[in-house]
Amino acid sequence: MAPLQRMSTTLLRTLREDPADAETASHRLLVRAGYVRRTSAGMWTWLPLGKKVLDNVARIVREEMDAIGGQEVLLPALLPKEPYETSGRWKEYGDELFRLTDRKGADYLLGPTHEEIFTLTVKDQCASYKDLPVILYQIQTKYRDEARPRSGVLRAREFQMKDSYSFDIDDEGLAASYRLHRTAYQRIFARLGLDHRIVSAVSGAMGGSASEEFLAPAAAGEDTFVDCPHCDYAANTEAVTTVVAPGDPAAHAPAEELPTPDTPTIDTLAAHLGVPASATLKNLLVKVDGEITAVGVPGDREVDLGKLAEHLAPAVVELVTAEDFTGRPDLVRGYVGPQGLGIPYLADPRVAPGTAWITGANKPGTHARNVVCGRDFTVDRYLDVVVVRPGDPCPRCGAGLEVGRAIEIGHIFQLGRKYADAFALDVLGPEGKPVRVTMGSYGIGVSRVVAALAEQTHDEAGLCWPREIAPADVHVVAAGKAVQPELAETIAKRLAGDGVRVLLDDRTGVSAGVKFADAELIGVPTILVVGRRAPDGVVELKDRRTGEREELPVDEAMARVRAAGA
Repeated sequence: MAPLQRMSTTLLRTLREDPADAETASHRLLVRAGYVRRTSAGMWTWLPLGKKVLDNVARIVREEMDAIGGQEVLLPALLPKEPYETSGRWKEYGDELFRLTDRKGADYLLGPTHEEIFTLTVKDQCASYKDLPVILYQIQTKYRDEARPRSGVLRAREFQMKDSYSFDIDDEGLAASYRLHRTAYQRIFARLGLDHRIVSAVSGAMGGSASEEFLAPAAAGEDTFVDCPHCDYAANTEAVTTVVAPGDPAAHAPAEELPTPDTPTIDTLAAHLGVPASATLKNLLVKVDGEITAVGVPGDREVDLGKLAEHLAPAVVELVTAEDFTGRPDLVRGYVGPQGLGIPYLADPRVAPGTAWITGANKPGTHARNVVCGRDFTVDRYLDVVVVRPGDPCPRCGAGLEVGRAIEIGHIFQLGRKYADAFALDVLGPEGKPVRVTMGSYGIGVSRVVAALAEQTHDEAGLCWPREIAPADVHVVAAGKAVQPELAETIAKRLAGDGVRVLLDDRTGVSAGVKFADAELIGVPTILVVGRRAPDGVVELKDRRTGEREELPVDEAMARVRAAGA
């Protein structure tokens, strides 16, 4: 038997108009359909229907985590400062970390992720290699002080997340735990009905030897990724690599300076000299933990600051300001070149040894041409930092890449021993000597998944939930005032008695048109309408996703509903 949910008694108010601040379809529809309501910037109340969907996502995640041997725990969200100081993340997280002080003056934080506390938990509980491997997970509320919360529950300051952690005694064990999670995630997202891509990612501040993201393609996504149409290569744009064969520095003429007055930008320089922007070298000045650093890319490309920050994490990367040029005659604004610059010089791999460029001469109104990498200047460190464009070569097969937008719904890391080293997490090994444990970290944004599903499955009329996570299996609508309410009640009770989850629209004083619109908006996968042919024992069955309708005798319609929910 399943509970029968009545709209007449459910805390549910649908809206005909979109919220004024809604930027995405999921934001609009989750609010309009009565699933969530905004409490304040980046914080959301999950109303009864929304909580059912959220719980269904969590249930699927929990079932698949249990299937790979995961053990569920629940750690506090309010955490002491000291473990995060030990790991360095108290500082590294910067302004995104919610910090607070108790009445005794002790510092705490609201947990964004729990690597430190899980490490300490295993250190307390596991003493021998015989206690490992172990996979621990939790489904819990996390907190990040987003600078600009937006897109409803997609980018919130408080959100629900599944985070799990594996603990092994060697790298082979870590690789096995990673594969277990990767496969479990594929099963989770398949059951959820999410179209998703597994892409290579940058580990960033998390560290570790391997990192992959699970992305749900959607126009509302804040991540960009590339797909190769000719091979299986896929990556977050932050992880796309470029290989450029080095040239011969001796093949170019000597560098020479050119008078180029009033050409402080790539566009003005290219127009002045009559050359394509790709022949010029753009040198962007940034500060890395306060140290002015130059980043070189071809003049027709832009520096992806997010990508740069990921590569240099946990260092803080910011653009220089006009004040940073004060007292620095070596930094000529608009005319910076890498030759003899005297500051750290990073470059994209396209600035390969042997390539020649037109670039700043470090003198006002002056540029230089035939400036050759490896002859006239050297690169301290190569990083893939340009904004990826459609048609850029696939690093695996060379075909033109396709670029899309997506929502990050999961991320898996082989962390290695970063946190085990920080907290001296050792167990007694098979040889009777201490062995340093190695870790993996694996996250799924449970509340983000709800929004991602809404983005991928909605239509112009409203939400269209996959059956397994919908708030009900069938939405029974009583459209009429004669025999319809009684027959709808009978059908709903019989279905609920057979274990079918039923949402019954038994509201009085509400027109049939409003009920139909709400059924479309709410998005339960099957709609059963008790309407004009109810006196004949005939009802209408509608598939919410396809829009297909069929009039059937009551018993046959009920059998169809039971079969669909089985």
